Amino acid sequence: MAEQLTMPKLGFDMAEGTLINWTRQVGDQINKGDVIAEIETDKATIEIEAQAGGTLLKLLAEPGQVVAVGAPIAYVGEAGEAVPDDGDAGTPVSAQAGPSGVTPAESTTQATTADETREAATTEPEGAPGITQDVHEGETVAVDAQGEPGAARETEAAPPVSPEASEMPDGLRASPIARRIAEERGIDLRQVRGTGPNGRIVKKDVEEFQPGAAPAAPAPAAPAGRVEARPAAAAPAAMPVPSFGEVPSGPDVEVIDISRLRQRIGARMVESKQQVPHFYVTSDIDVTKMLKLRKQLNASITDEAQKISVNDLIVKATALTLRQFPNLNTHFYGDKLVRNKRIHIGIAVALPNGGLMNVVARDADKTALGTMAAQNRDMITRAREGKVRTDDVEGSTFTVSNLGPYDVEHFLAIINPPEAGILAVGSAMKVPVVMDDDQIEVRSRMKVTISVDHRVSDGAEAAEFMQAFKTLLENPMRLLV
Repeated sequence: MAEQLTMPKLGFDMAEGTLINWTRQVGDQINKGDVIAEIETDKATIEIEAQAGGTLLKLLAEPGQVVAVGAPIAYVGEAGEAVPDDGDAGTPVSAQAGPSGVTPAESTTQATTADETREAATTEPEGAPGITQDVHEGETVAVDAQGEPGAARETEAAPPVSPEASEMPDGLRASPIARRIAEERGIDLRQVRGTGPNGRIVKKDVEEFQPGAAPAAPAPAAPAGRVEARPAAAAPAAMPVPSFGEVPSGPDVEVIDISRLRQRIGARMVESKQQVPHFYVTSDIDVTKMLKLRKQLNASITDEAQKISVNDLIVKATALTLRQFPNLNTHFYGDKLVRNKRIHIGIAVALPNGGLMNVVARDADKTALGTMAAQNRDMITRAREGKVRTDDVEGSTFTVSNLGPYDVEHFLAIINPPEAGILAVGSAMKVPVVMDDDQIEVRSRMKVTISVDHRVSDGAEAAEFMQAFKTLLENPMRLLV
């Protein structure tokens, strides 16, 4: 039987992706994991891998189309095998007709259907098994008792959620497309009056909303016996618009629209600073031996692409330290904690045109340093070229942000929810140090600060983490074991 290949969900707030191009064509034999297409999201251009192998039987979208998360984009199976009719093929979001034969008039109707489907698919709480959280903004995969990602957690089954509850994640009835437009325009849905069934807010209500209009009527309560959806972690709101008066104009200023990536970063960071109780612990670390070891290792490596960076050593030390402090490798979901049994370190990467993206060093505690260094370099290059793969950006459990190359002595990083912490790394600087024998030596010192979610951990544990991390960097041979 032919299998559907669907638009993947790359982050909990991703609702759709724009198909850039197909890299394989109908009739091609593909294997699971082969790159078949490139899509563009708010964050980057990402290569999409096939979720199943076989003969590529049919393509359901064409370059330029915006396709809803979860919507079929292709079919694979045995050569010559029949596939469902075009009407069952999926619901591209754009109004442009594609290979599936969707006309502009049909796509307008189907866009709403796609959003309805997308909304129903997101009724499961964000901490539930199989739900992936946002990468630059903090991605995670629920794990089972064996630590395998995406497996079901051993918890009591949640009560069924009614369709009415699924459209009220924050107590407001609103279609997914209405929520997306409101987020992009910075509109508070509580101020919008819904004209749909039972006061539901629809696309037209948001598009026609005027600031200062009468507030919307309270959303009707769910009927008795039905369960309200209560996600453990709320989706980020749009970046708030401060009341600074009218936007200046004229020849002395340049007005620049904020990119969708910058809007996402802004919204997530505002959410984190407002909702996550940060506290900070800083250590001053002697990295003289670490820098000497790096120099020795790289002296024997002729291929520049294989050389080990300071950041690689820091990522390795972070992962090994997290082994000792698994509580800090935990994600917070309201009334539950998800302890990740695998250690995937997010590495913050500055993008050439502004903004940040996290690439993920998977199983960083177990991967050999040289192997990890090569993988990190490849992922960082792809991120800066806008050609990341899904595995590059999914599943971080803890993050490292390193501003060392920019001659930064010390800074504090904002946590990527739902992660419990992030490490901020400054530059290694040569300074005079009073040694144990009271002699003064010039040593390389580096300030490192951990930001921790106080709902997950406390100051003593963070301090112990920094002690262990410092011990590793000051005795760097342990990073090679």
